[in-house]
Amino acid sequence: MQAERANEQQVQLEALYGEMRPHQLAPLWEVLAELVTPTPACPVKAHAWDYATARDYLMRAGDLISAAQAERRVLILENPGLPGQSAITTSLYAGLQLILPGEVAPCHRHSQCALRFVLEGNGAFTAVDGEKAVMAPFDLVLTPGWQWHDHGNATDRPMIWLDGLDIPTVRHFDASFAEKLGEAAHPETVPAGDSTSRYGRNLRPLRGTAADRRPAHQPLFHYRYEDWRGALDRLARTEAPDPHLGHAMEFVNPANGGSIMPTIFAHARLLPAGFRTRTRRSSDATVFVVVEGRGTAYIGEESIALADRTVFVAPSWKPVSIDAQSELVLFGYSDRAAQEKLNLYREENA
Repeated sequence: MQAERANEQQVQLEALYGEMRPHQLAPLWEVLAELVTPTPACPVKAHAWDYATARDYLMRAGDLISAAQAERRVLILENPGLPGQSAITTSLYAGLQLILPGEVAPCHRHSQCALRFVLEGNGAFTAVDGEKAVMAPFDLVLTPGWQWHDHGNATDRPMIWLDGLDIPTVRHFDASFAEKLGEAAHPETVPAGDSTSRYGRNLRPLRGTAADRRPAHQPLFHYRYEDWRGALDRLARTEAPDPHLGHAMEFVNPANGGSIMPTIFAHARLLPAGFRTRTRRSSDATVFVVVEGRGTAYIGEESIALADRTVFVAPSWKPVSIDAQSELVLFGYSDRAAQEKLNLYREENA
C-alpha cells in the first residue's frame, strides 16, 4: 500500500508522468507492487475439460477439414483465465489432435518442444526424424524442438491424443522458428522402435560409433504405457504412498537423468482407492489427464470431478488435494523443468 500523498504532490507527479510518457519512461513506484508480488499472481483458473464433449466437437471437425488441410487438426484447450492466448497455463499449451484412418499430418519441425499423450486408438504412429513410434493408449511420445515429425494412421479407427507444447514460453522469448519438409512424410530412416531398443534399457550405443544415431541430448522419445504403468504398480506394491502425491514417478531423459525436455516436466501418479492426498502447492501450474479411475480434485476453492480421460489444470501456487474414490492414475506435465533451471521452482506441503 502506497504512502498517502498530498493532493498537490499527486498533481505534480501526474504532470511529470505526462511529460515522461512520450519518451517511453514510466515510474516503477506506481506499479512495483504488481510486478514483484509476495506470491504468484496467477491468472490461470482451475478448470476441467470433459473428454466425451471435446471428442464430439473434434469428430465433427474431422468431417469438415482434413489433417492435410489443417496441417494439425487440433482443438485448443484454452484456459478461461487466458482468453485468446491459445494457452492452458501462462507457459504451456494443450490441445486434442485427431488423425482419421488413412490420414497423414504432414512433416514439419519447429522450435517448440511437444509431447503427445495418447487418449484413444491403437496402431497409428508419430515419426521423429524418420523413425516411427507406433502408439497405444496412454503412451507418451515426444517430438523435441527442431526434430522433424509427422503423424499417420493406417488403422481403421480414429487416433486422438493430447498435445502439450511450450508455445507460450517460446512466444515469450520471441524464439519461434518453423519449417515444412515439403513432403507429407519423412523418409523412413530406421525400423519402428529402434530408439527404444538402443536407449530405453539403461544402455546406449558407445558414443562416437555409427550405432549412436540419436541426438546426444535427446535419445529417447517413446515412453510406452505398458512400461510406465508396470513401474508404477511395482512401486505401489513395495512403498507406502507419499502423503501429498501418492505413488509418483517422473519421466526422465536417459541422457542426463533430468526432465524429458528442457522446458517440460512430466510425471505419473497412482492413488490407492480411498486415499486422499494432503494439501500441496507448487509454483508450476500443472496439466493433468485421468488415465483411469474416479475421484475429486480440490484446487483452491474449486472441486473438480475426475473420470476417465478428464483433462484438468491446477494453477500455480493453488493448494491441491486429490481424493481417489477408486484406484486413480494420473498423468501430468508442467513447466517445472524450466523453473528449476532458472532457480524459480518452489513447493509447499501442508
